Amino acid sequence: MGTREKLLSLLEQNRDRYLSGEEIAGLLNVSRTAVWKAVNSLRAAGWDVDAVSRRGYRLAAGTDVLSDAGIRKYLEPEWSGLTLEVLPETASTNDFLKEKAASGAPEGYVVTAGSQTAGKGRTGRSFFSPADTGVYLSLLLRPARYTPQQAVRLTTMAAVAACEAVSGLTGEQAMIKWVNDIFLHGHKVSGILTEAALSLESGFLDFAVLGVGFNVYPPRGGFPEELRSVAGSVFPSPHGDGKNRLAAAFLNRFFRCYTAPEDSAWTEEYRKRSLVVGKRILVLLPDGQREAEALDVDENCRLLVRYDDGAEECLTAGEISILPLQTE
Repeated sequence: MGTREKLLSLLEQNRDRYLSGEEIAGLLNVSRTAVWKAVNSLRAAGWDVDAVSRRGYRLAAGTDVLSDAGIRKYLEPEWSGLTLEVLPETASTNDFLKEKAASGAPEGYVVTAGSQTAGKGRTGRSFFSPADTGVYLSLLLRPARYTPQQAVRLTTMAAVAACEAVSGLTGEQAMIKWVNDIFLHGHKVSGILTEAALSLESGFLDFAVLGVGFNVYPPRGGFPEELRSVAGSVFPSPHGDGKNRLAAAFLNRFFRCYTAPEDSAWTEEYRKRSLVVGKRILVLLPDGQREAEALDVDENCRLLVRYDDGAEECLTAGEISILPLQTE
């Protein structure tokens, strides 16, 4: 860890007070000149560092930049051993992490980015990932003896964790549109994409990369025209250290679910947060579309639907849309 990273960690841990250049130099065992250079380096990289004569330095109150130190500050002790890599920008955090996984990176490797130039959504769609307003995060998992069919469990765990993180920070009820979209106030604020590699020898997953994108704030200029009717943000405006808090809150809650011995708690929470149960939906099938009623979400987070001809089906994956209410 270089002087800049050490300084950032120190300032993150002391956001509520100024640290003199002399104090920082002593704590980091560097010269005052090295401190001054590190401060300027942080500023050039986007951090707003206040400097007051005879008082010293501190991060400005409104500073909201993703960082290793910023996320770690909010992680629960159980997850302090996670490997975090924070990138200003990347093509796709999932693609970046799949390369790490293929090279033998361990479970618990997490990469976050301030923007993506080729963010990935489900079914080959892109995920809008502008700079400075979102958190784009992927984590590497190596679950023991998971079949490809069980990979949906990771997506549903992540959906619960994302909902709880958003609700915990906003005080508002976030909901899940089956299977992987998080809605707040009727607008999508987060999406999840799980990609996995199969071991041909065992038939079980070799690894899974779980990607989660959060719209933390409205993008400058608003969402693109094609997204405006559905997309929203977790916060309407800058919210003290919101990005680091949200990233850490998601990781805390996800790994709590992932390491729990029983599934019942998170599966029940997934069911309670369903946005679609009891509603008319359109099921998008490979051979066309069928209207149905969403009846329930079962213990495996499959969606039970009844088509208009009376036939029932448990959906394990796929796309649905909620139909508008009929008015007479």
